[in-house]
Amino acid sequence: MQIAAGEFKTHCLGIMNQVFENHSTFIITKRGKPVAKLVPVDEVAKPVFGFLKGHAHIIGDIVAPIEEKWDADA
Repeated sequence: MQIAAGEFKTHCLGIMNQVFENHSTFIITKRGKPVAKLVPVDEVAKPVFGFLKGHAHIIGDIVAPIEEKWDADA
């Protein structure tokens, strides 16, 4: 939908609510030429790396060898 800059200025908060609720897009024009586009914000995806940070706890020595015999050792 296109809207003139002056009209956008007058109804800015209502238009922003409409964009949020209906996921609509507005092209803002000045003297009939497009100058800006108002679009809804996409949901921010959670990062893949580090999302479990703080959920695990290390108990004991994780570097020292264990006394268990593995099949690969045979």
